[in-house]
Amino acid sequence: MASVLSMILAGGAGKRLSPLTAVRAKPAVPFGGQYRIIDFVLSNFVNSDLHKIYLVTQFKSHSLSKHVQRCWRIAGLSDKFIDTLPAQMWTGDDWYQGTADAIYQNIHHIASHNPDMVCVFGGDHIYTMDVRQMINQHENSDADLTVAAIPVPVNQAHNFGIIEIDDNSRMIGFQEKPKSKPKTIPGNPNYVLASMGNYVFNKDCLIRELEADAGVASSSHDFGKDIIPSFFPRAKVMIYDFSTNEISGDLNDGYWRDVGTLDSYWQANMDLLPSRPKINLYNQQWPINTYIPPYPPALIAYDQEFREGRINHSMMATGCIVNDVFLDNSVIGYNVNIGDQARISYSVILPNVKIGEGAEIRRAIIDKRSEIAPGAKIGVNIEEDRKRFKVTESGLVVVPRSTKVGF
Repeated sequence: MASVLSMILAGGAGKRLSPLTAVRAKPAVPFGGQYRIIDFVLSNFVNSDLHKIYLVTQFKSHSLSKHVQRCWRIAGLSDKFIDTLPAQMWTGDDWYQGTADAIYQNIHHIASHNPDMVCVFGGDHIYTMDVRQMINQHENSDADLTVAAIPVPVNQAHNFGIIEIDDNSRMIGFQEKPKSKPKTIPGNPNYVLASMGNYVFNKDCLIRELEADAGVASSSHDFGKDIIPSFFPRAKVMIYDFSTNEISGDLNDGYWRDVGTLDSYWQANMDLLPSRPKINLYNQQWPINTYIPPYPPALIAYDQEFREGRINHSMMATGCIVNDVFLDNSVIGYNVNIGDQARISYSVILPNVKIGEGAEIRRAIIDKRSEIAPGAKIGVNIEEDRKRFKVTESGLVVVPRSTKVGF
């Protein structure tokens, strides 16, 4: 079996997710009640029996590093590891200047392991994937580089690298985040073929391209902007159709979400709540691993004679105490205390939040350790909310970490 080294890019600043990224890296942002975003890509690799993993970090990495130490340590086996690689200026006086430079500055780690292939994946997407299937296609097609791709609506093309392929799934064109006139899928003008930012390189090809790119002063040293456009006309770059990926014990609906904005992050949380969720967190053959503090089970308590509340299409993590509340289409993180008659709808409540009696929260994200006073309202009067919180164009209200509301 070919040897594989994996490099996961987890160092982005995540500015579009602010204020959730004010004190943490984007991959460390809590998700789905009890997970972190990074847990999904790491679970994909571990479940795919790929255990040589470097996590390349940079901005506000303490929360991410602490989570990895608690949850993702592989001890006692020299050929298996999950290690973080913070920017250490191995090749000069600069921090990582782009995604390609982040790998280039750690090129000595690749050389020391001398793998046949190197997986370079993003660390900030929500999906399940058997990475071995992509590696097998890469090897069987004798490709220099394989890029995972997925169809997305044409109006989202400006967020992605857009790919053109021939009849044999070989890349023949690439546009990095085109602002206008993206190349659509032949026969399907409403969709484009988008790069997922997940790559499998032959090791020698990767090192050669990184070294060449490092010597180009005008380069932004980015895979999407520089490496891929330069590489595909000179090499065999194949496309892996993510929709063909099969997960053990589950049907694959091709679910993949870039949670790079507050609205997309909120929507990805909402996608967990239908009776048939778009991504299955309950497949025991493909577990999403994480660290959860040792809290007791969630407690739901109410007076049977006077109960008025309702809980519907919602998720609740451990340690929560919920009384007679109205909870609709919401994700509740661990150790959240919700008082009587509170009303929460279409919201994401991160861990360690306290919500007082009679409070009302609509279509909001509440960051960790915030306190909502009894009777306080969030998302009810958007114009008032704009004066104190960040409100997205869609009207989603975001309360920063450790905020006291209504006191």
